[in-house]
Amino acid sequence: MLRQRIDVKNYPLEELEIWMTKLGEPRYRARQLFQAIYAQGKTDFFSISTFPKTLRQRLSEMAVISNLTPKETITSQDGTVKFLFSLSDGKCIESVLIPHDGYFTLCISTQVGCAQGCRFCLTGKMGFKRHLTTAEIVNQVVYAKRHLPRSWPLRNIVLMGMGEPLHNYENTLKAIKILLHPLGLGFSHRRVTISTVGLVPQMLKMAQAVNVSWAISLHAPDDETRNLIVPANRRYPLKEILNALKMMPLPPRKRFTIEYVLLKDINSRLEHAQKLAQVLRGIPVKINLIPLNPHPGSNFLPPASEEILVFQQTLQKAGYTVTIRQSKGADIGAACGQLDGRPEGGENG
Repeated sequence: MLRQRIDVKNYPLEELEIWMTKLGEPRYRARQLFQAIYAQGKTDFFSISTFPKTLRQRLSEMAVISNLTPKETITSQDGTVKFLFSLSDGKCIESVLIPHDGYFTLCISTQVGCAQGCRFCLTGKMGFKRHLTTAEIVNQVVYAKRHLPRSWPLRNIVLMGMGEPLHNYENTLKAIKILLHPLGLGFSHRRVTISTVGLVPQMLKMAQAVNVSWAISLHAPDDETRNLIVPANRRYPLKEILNALKMMPLPPRKRFTIEYVLLKDINSRLEHAQKLAQVLRGIPVKINLIPLNPHPGSNFLPPASEEILVFQQTLQKAGYTVTIRQSKGADIGAACGQLDGRPEGGENG
């Protein structure tokens, strides 16, 4: 019986070094391989000229260098690009490439579906299908870097696509190590952001393991409101999340981003803004207000523009930096909360 070949993109550098030494090779071969895959973009072992031919042949028989190719690529009127990737088991995920003034941000997925079930999120309605492997997470970035629609750099990576990154803790951690390593994809720790609904034990653990930026999907200033729209709050209530933020190491000049989806008649009134200002006091945060991006079957609506501005101004008067996210890619189902991993008019595997 043939043994299944391993995917070397599932390994951060330190694991590749262990693997190489078990093969009887020197540790520096792992660094050569790591650099060849990510810095040089090699997609097969035979093209790695720093390896002797015998090693190239041996590796090709026992391992693969995987890649993702989109099943569908859709471009929005505003320049946002959505990639629909079909995985080896036929399931699909989405990544979103967002243009800014002179650079791109890539929003990547960490799971097929999501187990958190936030009431306003289309991905949550899918339910949880499976975790992505480390390679499947990283390959979204690898593909996007090589297929940018213009010569702007890919500057930011946000783990805000399909799934809860901290639910897929081990693979997310390994992917981040590859994203940050200077011989890997080489992103600055300030340019890689984990978005979480607030899985407290994993937040504390991840913050000790790697230095990244954080976006906390809060969406409410009290447990009563949050329980209605974010089921995970029943496991990790607001107070536990805020206490975790106070405990997490934060480099100078860095702040946590508080993500707050505004839902009409649910969490968008003046008293909600006042309460939010109160509960965040003493925590280094900036607040990102996200008017709901409606999707078919949604039971929620975004507030009126005037209500959104009052919410923002109330928080600003309390001393917070507050932005209102300008929705991009809504016309192609690529805006926040709209990803469902389906082709245009098709079904998710």
